[in-house]
Amino acid sequence: MLDNYEKFKKDVLSLTKIDLNCYKEKQMKRRIDTLIGKTKAKSYDEYVGLLKKDKEVFEAFVNFLTINVSEFYRNADQWKLLETKIIPELIQRFGKNLKIWSAACSTGDEPYSLVMALSRHLPLNQIRIIATDIDKQVLEKARVGLYSQKSIANVPDDLKKKYFTKIGASYQISDEIKRRVDFKEHNLLRDAYPTQCDMIVCRNVVIYFTDDAKQEIYIKFNQSLKDKGVLFIGSTEQIMNYRELNFDRSSAFFFVKGKL
Repeated sequence: MLDNYEKFKKDVLSLTKIDLNCYKEKQMKRRIDTLIGKTKAKSYDEYVGLLKKDKEVFEAFVNFLTINVSEFYRNADQWKLLETKIIPELIQRFGKNLKIWSAACSTGDEPYSLVMALSRHLPLNQIRIIATDIDKQVLEKARVGLYSQKSIANVPDDLKKKYFTKIGASYQISDEIKRRVDFKEHNLLRDAYPTQCDMIVCRNVVIYFTDDAKQEIYIKFNQSLKDKGVLFIGSTEQIMNYRELNFDRSSAFFFVKGKL
C-alpha cells in the first residue's frame, strides 16, 4: 500500500536533491505511483530501498521525474522571431560575445538549436552556450548528440544538411556545433545561477512547478540577466505578473529585463 507520501518526499530529497514539494503534487504523485506499480515494491519505503541499492532503478526514477520532451526548433515561428529580431537586437545591445544560458536543456536539442540560430549572425568560434539540466542521463545523451528524424524535423533544411550526418535511422550533430556548448548538471531550485547573462532560454519546464517555485525561478532569472537581457520561455507558459518581476514583454514569449 502506497502511503506516507510526506516521508517519501523527504527520502527523495535526501537521495536525489530533488524537492518534490516544488512540483504540483496531485500530478506528480500519480506519475510516481504509476512508476512504482511497475516494480515489486509494495510501499514507498520499499521503493526507496530499491533506489538505494539498484543504480538502474535510481537512474530510471530521476529520468522519470525530470520531464524530457524536446525537439530542435520547437515552435518554429518563435525561433524565426529569435533569429530575425531578438538575436540582432542582442548583438547590437551587448556585442558579439554573448553569454547565453539554456536552462533545463534536456537532451541538447535546444542549446544546439541556439548555436545554429546564432550561426546565421556570428562565426561559430564566437558562440558559447551554457546548457544545464538536473538529469545526468539526458546530459550524457546531449553530449553524444544523436537524434531521431522526428526530433530534427523543424531544423531548416540548409542547417540540417550542413550540421547533421545520417547514421542508420538516426542523425548525428556535428562536432563543430557540439564544441560550442558546455553541458553542466544544475538544479533550478537549489543551485546558484549563472550571472551577467545576455539571454536565458527556459522553455516548457516551469509549468510542472508550483506557483511559488515558478515565482522564485523567474526572480532568479531576472537577477541572472544583464539589464535589457532577454528571457525566452515556452509556448505552454505565461508570466502574468511580469512587470512585478522587473520584466517587460518584447513579444508573446520573449521578456526583457527592465523597461524597454
